Amino acid sequence: MAPPIPHLAVRGSDGTLLLCGPPSCQESSAFQRDERQGKYMTFSSDGALFAWCNGSQVSVIKVSTGDLVKSFDLPKTTALEFSPLNKVLATWQQYTKTQDNPQGEANLQLLDLQTGACIKAFYQKKVTGWCPSWADDESIAVRNVNNELHFFENNNFETIANKLHLQKVSEFALSPGSQPSKIAVYVPGSKGAPSFVRLYQYPNFGGPTSALANKSFFKADRVTMLWNKKATAVLVTASTEVDKTGASYYGEQTLHYVATNGESAVVQLPKNGPIYDVSWNPNSSEFCVVYGFMPAKATVFNHKCESVFDFGTGPRNAAFYSPQGHILVLAGFGNLRGQMEVWDVKKYKQVSKPQAEDTTHFSWCPDGEHIVTSTCSPRLRVSNGYKIWHYTGTVLYKHETPSNKELWEVLWQRFPTGTFPEKAVKYQAAPSELGSTEAKPAQAYRPPALRNKPQSAISKLHEEEPPQNMKPGAAGEKQMSKAALKNQKRREAKKAAKQENKSDEAPPPAADPAPDSHVTPSCGDPETDKKIKNLKKKLKAIDELKEQQAAGKVMQKNQLEKMQKEAQLLKELEDLELGL
Repeated sequence: MAPPIPHLAVRGSDGTLLLCGPPSCQESSAFQRDERQGKYMTFSSDGALFAWCNGSQVSVIKVSTGDLVKSFDLPKTTALEFSPLNKVLATWQQYTKTQDNPQGEANLQLLDLQTGACIKAFYQKKVTGWCPSWADDESIAVRNVNNELHFFENNNFETIANKLHLQKVSEFALSPGSQPSKIAVYVPGSKGAPSFVRLYQYPNFGGPTSALANKSFFKADRVTMLWNKKATAVLVTASTEVDKTGASYYGEQTLHYVATNGESAVVQLPKNGPIYDVSWNPNSSEFCVVYGFMPAKATVFNHKCESVFDFGTGPRNAAFYSPQGHILVLAGFGNLRGQMEVWDVKKYKQVSKPQAEDTTHFSWCPDGEHIVTSTCSPRLRVSNGYKIWHYTGTVLYKHETPSNKELWEVLWQRFPTGTFPEKAVKYQAAPSELGSTEAKPAQAYRPPALRNKPQSAISKLHEEEPPQNMKPGAAGEKQMSKAALKNQKRREAKKAAKQENKSDEAPPPAADPAPDSHVTPSCGDPETDKKIKNLKKKLKAIDELKEQQAAGKVMQKNQLEKMQKEAQLLKELEDLELGL
């Protein structure tokens, strides 16, 4: 049976629509475009349902047929989310209160998709972290209420089944995958005490030894926690608002690895600077980090936090693994020019290098072969539109939003893991009428004083570093760890010391009767030899000035006078050498 064709949902000022993915890239006949301006849209985790709010109601349909499942009279809704098994639809609207109702209305609603009834309504003032986090089987759901975690079981939101009591939990992340569920919690430091991240297995929260792992650290105003797909480890990016060393405007970041078996480590990054992005490979055994002052480095690390492959430096600030984990895209969006590097992860070989300028959004299609890039408002209010690409760099479909309209969001339909099997990586560009947008090698700006001159290491604007497998001698050399390099240097130093001792003990070698061609002949008079040497030095300097003049450099008065003395110096040198 052929795999399904994913849909792409598009939301803008001219309404909400569903587009069939490649190869057709045509508007879906099952879904009638909603001309009203959409506030929010989302797919269910299995991709079977699609929900959106158009400012008058929330609608839920079946993607395959377009049949209406449920509609809710919630015109102010600005966020939607399905539970993993599509039993509950969570909706959020802005919290408001009036003189008549100073308490305000409960603005987070959990709706039963079978009956349409409201299961429970909560007060949720902040939009960040508004939605409860469900386990994949919906056995538990978690909410952060006043820095305390409340756990609910089997969608029974009337009764709190469990609580996690810590000083002030500001962030949490529930693990994906099957039971037992694990949870990572972050507690910020206070009064000189460090911040810490702890991993727990539900419902074992009691006692000092109940935590699976603990990692404490200073320099953290906020953190982001990222579980791998197998729920065996978490990557914690700790950030400070201000870098006290003054090296960066964007604060300071550190990356920590915390595993459920109790292991933890600081990921050592070879280049100083911000951490732009961290991404787990879906195979859960390695992760990619983009970091360092521009041009940024990108490195893949294994679960021991050892470098597996170094991509060198480049204009990049994001990393995206394909859903199957066989392709990695390194990209530079935002204030960069939109260059994308597509890599085959197994061979660490570059597939293509397309460019998508002014991109504000990038996402992989679930089939692992196509990607979408878009330019959306309000990030950019001009040149709105989106492109569907093949990973080989070919543009398969392009839509440009009219200048009087705005594009707000594009979203791929989701699918269960395993729906699309991994395919062999192709290196030949996929055929398309629109062609590819391979990035042209841009020439770096050179000041006028350095133009028409050979490029030297000093004149480079920044140090460029090629990928690991393209460095000189990389083909035959295996990457060594720091300890191995240290031992190798020690052995080489010992060997050099032995050679030196042997040369001190050995008798002086016999003089070679054959004259060396590059030795300057001597007349035996030290004064004459010295004059010849000085004259040759002056003539060499004149030759260099001539080369500079030929390259277009304007000569100074004293330099021109020096060049006029060339004939006189040659005559003096000839006389001295004839007198040898």
